[in-house]
Amino acid sequence: MTQKPHVRYMDRATPPHISTLILLAALPALSLNMFLPSIPAMADHFSVDYKTMQLSVSLYLAVTAILQLLIGPLSDRYGRRPIILSGGAIFIVATLGCILAPNAQIFLGFRILQAVITTGMALSRAVVRDMVPGAEAASMIGYVTMGMSISPMIGPFFGGILDTYFGWQATFWTLMILGILLLAISWADLGETSTTQNTSFSAQFKQYPELLLSRRFWGYAMSATFGSGTFFAYLGGAAFVGEKLFQMSPIWMGLSFGAVSVGYMVGNFISGRFSTRVGINPMILLGSIIMTCGIACSLVLFYLGFGSPFVFFAFMPTVGIGNGMILPNANAGMLSVRPSLAGSAAGLGGALQVGGGAAIAAFSGFLLSVEAGAFPLLWLMLVSGTLAFVAIHYVIRRERALP
Repeated sequence: MTQKPHVRYMDRATPPHISTLILLAALPALSLNMFLPSIPAMADHFSVDYKTMQLSVSLYLAVTAILQLLIGPLSDRYGRRPIILSGGAIFIVATLGCILAPNAQIFLGFRILQAVITTGMALSRAVVRDMVPGAEAASMIGYVTMGMSISPMIGPFFGGILDTYFGWQATFWTLMILGILLLAISWADLGETSTTQNTSFSAQFKQYPELLLSRRFWGYAMSATFGSGTFFAYLGGAAFVGEKLFQMSPIWMGLSFGAVSVGYMVGNFISGRFSTRVGINPMILLGSIIMTCGIACSLVLFYLGFGSPFVFFAFMPTVGIGNGMILPNANAGMLSVRPSLAGSAAGLGGALQVGGGAAIAAFSGFLLSVEAGAFPLLWLMLVSGTLAFVAIHYVIRRERALP
């Protein structure tokens, strides 16, 4: 569409209202982390260890990575509306399955199925690109991203309250109710915006080798993967550290998780304000330095004998700030490597980022033990942040060497 379309709220004959797009992006983020303070209680409920229940994070992320590669072509072929509505319906059924699961294995199966809600996150941005061009789309996507940022800030806090007073199932009942409401709103408001009828799934995948041979693409992709990997490692292990090592309540753990999201909003604000002036590479470099230094400070204090919940969580907002500076700029860098392959770069880069995060989250769960304390998690986060720094440093040197 070359002109801004007329939008009427709750009229599926027109494109969706921006509030609907914000909700579509927010619920997947909420589904990822609202239950995190409940992981220890869920492990006790199903009589499994923390490492098994932590798979509810890493497996969820792994399936999300796979879906990143498929959602775009599917929505090009069948339209944005049916894919989003189908994803919402499956999410509701999967969430009910999580609540009623009799054992950890069945729970994890339904938890994996919950990942289909990522259709809303992925396609909300595609809908914006369908509706408006250029700079206007960037501004509109900013509002959608803001909604996605607020969800992980408040989700763990409310999840901790629900767990404390009503049990871990209450969090999933809440997610199911929100899923039903979102499906109803989407049904009434989400008009179809796609005008393409691309029937070839192979066309997009045939473009991947050209990207895979680009060293700059890999540099940006790895800086995003390892930058977000510090956050995913935190998601995978912080609940264990808070509950098993420091005996924190779910409410306090929820507040601690939310602090990282506050940092992420700050980092996004810095990116929006200064990226054009400073440049994407220096912004990624600075973000990786801030993140790595924050984790290193926490680790040093632990080695000096000052290990405490405050020392562990107080430096974690630097992870959010670093990611807020790294991810928008690294994604822009990936798309700029081969502008004609921007769609393929977005899908492949997203899959690498989320898939790498899933692997790091799983690894963090397997490293942790009461005897080892918080050290394995802090070291894993430090290594991941350092690798993000190395990756963007490589891109900078590569660009300086080009004529």
